[in-house]
Amino acid sequence: MKTLFDPLQLGAATAKNRVFMAPLTRCRAEDEHVPGDLMVKHYAQRASGGLLIAEATMVMEGNSAFWREPGIYSTAQVEGWKKVTDAVHAKGGLIFLQIWHGGRACHPLLNKGAQPIAPSALAIENDEVHTPEGKKPYVMPRVLEDAEIPTIVEGFRLAALNAKEAGFDGVEVHGANGYLIDEFLRDSANQRSGPYGGSRENRARLLFEILTAVSSVWGSDRVGLRLSPLNSFNSMRDSDPIGLYTWLAEQLNDFNLAYLHIMRGDLYKIQHGDVLTPIRKAYRGVLVSNMFYTPQEAKQAVAEGYIDAVAFGTSYLANPDLPERLKAGAPLNQPDPDTFYAPGPKGYNDYPTMEES
Repeated sequence: MKTLFDPLQLGAATAKNRVFMAPLTRCRAEDEHVPGDLMVKHYAQRASGGLLIAEATMVMEGNSAFWREPGIYSTAQVEGWKKVTDAVHAKGGLIFLQIWHGGRACHPLLNKGAQPIAPSALAIENDEVHTPEGKKPYVMPRVLEDAEIPTIVEGFRLAALNAKEAGFDGVEVHGANGYLIDEFLRDSANQRSGPYGGSRENRARLLFEILTAVSSVWGSDRVGLRLSPLNSFNSMRDSDPIGLYTWLAEQLNDFNLAYLHIMRGDLYKIQHGDVLTPIRKAYRGVLVSNMFYTPQEAKQAVAEGYIDAVAFGTSYLANPDLPERLKAGAPLNQPDPDTFYAPGPKGYNDYPTMEES
């Protein structure tokens, strides 16, 4: 019987346990989206996890959706990330970079006035984005033309190259949460015709092209993928999420990925359903799950073989030694939502370990 604390083979990499750190946007990058010393300390503090999945990171300039998120397209950013990976590796950790394009979630005030792009001219509704001028409504995106799509794919390939240069152990392609790849996948956001719209095969075309390009850099066995079949964040939904993502899981078997990372629920709890059971049946590789796991449920899910590892979000945010705490059955620090996206070390690097407590 497997436990959360057993090693796990992730393609060409080996995780020392099955307690993963989910990618968490924290808006602590420095000017020009460069990772700085705060981020070095933050990730090094959490190096005892089986895999750290670093936060959503811009593959291309001019596509900011969070104001102070990191990038991986400039020399300075690569050098900043190199300090992070060196610090994690010095503590025996394994770290992948989540590479990402914000799509229609980007905002002109964050991108020198540039209008965001999307598969269709449909804006995110009933939500606001943080900008230097305060919270603002999302704007109407312009339609990404078919002829522009190779540039997006190349952006992901170059980001994968830069991630390798920065010393990461692999990359995770961000295909979730209403950002560009997810916008193409789900029919609420993709209402285009042509080779990238309509059928599920066409809507998945961009994802498959990106996975192929990124795998050409790393080898697919050092590439992960994150998906969110039910998450309604950023005005997302699909008319047949279980059918779409079960089919997608079957197709992903051909890619021989390091792992498939599934967000099992909906942040807003609007859309419901069991996506993990059909995906587990369809997908033959390593399956990682995330969202709302208690320690006991995580241990049971891995022990029963329902999933292979759990990516913890806010509980890892607040507990830098989460694997040790889970193994000891120790109480957990509670996260402070007021500091999730605030600048500085408070609520970022000052959560105590068990020893410090």
